[in-house]
Formats: sequence, C-alpha cells, structure tokens
Amino acid sequence: QVLLVESGGGLVQAGDSLRLSCAASAELTFSDYGKGWFRQAPGKEREFVAGISRNGIASDYKESVKGRFTISTNNAENTVTLQMNSLKPEDTAVYYCAAARSIGSEYIFTRIGGYNYWGQGTQVTVSS
Repeated sequence: QVLLVESGGGLVQAGDSLRLSCAASAELTFSDYGKGWFRQAPGKEREFVAGISRNGIASDYKESVKGRFTISTNNAENTVTLQMNSLKPEDTAVYYCAAARSIGSEYIFTRIGGYNYWGQGTQVTVSS
C-alpha cells in the first residue's frame, strides 16, 4: 500500500518559517512521479501551492507564495519538502502532499485530478 505521510505543521506567528516534509512508502518509485503540495483552508476548495517535476529540476508555484515557498525533492530518500518563509495568516490551511505518475521528466502537475496519491494532511496555522 502506497502511503504519503506529511509532517512539520504547527502554529506559528506571521513572518515565521516552517518546513513541511512528506515521506513516501518504499512501494513508490519516487523518481517516476511528479510531486506537489496543495492546501485547503476552512470553507475553501483545495488549491495548488507548489509542484516539482519528477527529476526535481522544474518547479512551479501559486503566485501568492512565489519568493516565500520552496519545493524540493530527494528521490533517493522518497521525500518531498516545502520550505515556507515569511508566513502570513492567509497561509493558514491543511497542507497535503501528492504524487503524480509522470511520463515527462520535467512536467509539473498543477491540477488535483492529475495526482494519484495523497497524504493525510498537516495543519499549518499562522497567527497575526
């Protein structure tokens, strides 16, 4: 059974940083998958935050997090991380990591429907 497990969420103040990590089970050949981070705030739809290609070279971000968030992946260790700096109250949400089977080595999936596997989510709360 493929599992994605997020960690690193918490309660922080505006301007602080958090590093989210996602570990995939060994059944997943991580280098075959593009990875992404999504978030869902209360009463809102789940939205794309950041994505990285399966080879880790190409990345893309939601406009509002560009310059503050960085996605990275270590295929050898089956992990993907999201470094979040200069956090704002509007970043408050449950954050999910996801993996998408990818043919293109530098393709980035930005749509929910493109992802095959999802983690259970980790709460990030940013107080003002």
